[in-house]
Amino acid sequence: MRGVPAGADLWVFGYGSLMWDPGFHFAEVRSAALAGWRRRFAYRISGGRGTPEQPALMLSLEPGDGVCEGLAFRVAAEAVEHESACIWRREMVRGGYRPCLLPLATPQGPVRGVVFAANVDHPEHVGELPLDETVATIARAAGPLGTNRDYLEQLAQQLDWLGLADPYVLALQQRLRALEPEPGRG
Repeated sequence: MRGVPAGADLWVFGYGSLMWDPGFHFAEVRSAALAGWRRRFAYRISGGRGTPEQPALMLSLEPGDGVCEGLAFRVAAEAVEHESACIWRREMVRGGYRPCLLPLATPQGPVRGVVFAANVDHPEHVGELPLDETVATIARAAGPLGTNRDYLEQLAQQLDWLGLADPYVLALQQRLRALEPEPGRG
């Protein structure tokens, strides 16, 4: 946050659950793309959608080829102090992310936004696992906030609704559905 000038608006990049449940007030939202990064289920957690006995995998933003598409939320300058505290409590509670200010491409022009990237030094950061291992973990994990499968399905649904293609998320969703039919589908 030190890189955000006092009295300026704050842009926040959403690439996972922030896209469908931001949990903070914003003045504007835009489609956004972050070059050189990609979504991966690479952060193992034993709370939320997992348990100590069956940890879940949550999204992290990993450096890599390509572009990660998501949403950029603009928090108005007068609300930055309060809303950034809300965002911080949500995203930084366990230290699994490393916030940084990065350039985001939007249809209305470039902005610099706070991006919650992977903290590769965190003990629960597992990096990119083989797809079958990722799918097996997502299929089994459930916790007080619901199932890991529901998180993946919500992500895929939001990306589809926004018209964004993410081959990694689609591959996970297809493998998960092949492994375990959706409830109510026999």
